[in-house]
Amino acid sequence: MPDNYDDIKYLTRPQYDDLHPMSMSDRAAQFSPFAALVGYDDAVAETARLTDSRTVMTEDEMSELNDNLNRLLDCLDEQPEISVTYFVPDEKKSGGKYVEKVGVVRIFDSYSQELVFKDRFRINIQDIFKIEFKGDC
Repeated sequence: MPDNYDDIKYLTRPQYDDLHPMSMSDRAAQFSPFAALVGYDDAVAETARLTDSRTVMTEDEMSELNDNLNRLLDCLDEQPEISVTYFVPDEKKSGGKYVEKVGVVRIFDSYSQELVFKDRFRINIQDIFKIEFKGDC
C-alpha cells in the first residue's frame, strides 16, 4: 500500500518574505490555558470556605457569662486583663467564626452595649460567648 503523503513528507516549511516566523515562546502562548470563566475559581474557593454557626448558649453558660460580666463591671476601676471569646459574623456568607481577644478593659459603653479595651478595640456584649479573668479582680 503506497503512503498517501510521499509527495509532501520531506518538504521544508514554507518561508514567506513578508511574514517572519513566530518565536517558540509566542507559538507556545497560543496554546497556553486561559480562564474561560473569570472569577469562577474565586467563587468555588469562597463556597468551599467553612464558617461556624453561632452557638446557642445553655442557661448555665448564660448565667456564668452574666456573673463574669457583672464581676467585670464591678472592678472596671482596676482595669482587669481578660480573655473574651466572641462571635464575628462573616461578611460574605452566613455564619462566622469565634475569635479570642486578650486585653485590658478600659470602659463599658452602656449606650452601644460594648466593652472598650485600652487599644480602643470594641466588642458588643451580644457577641460575647465567654469571659475569663487573667488576674485577680
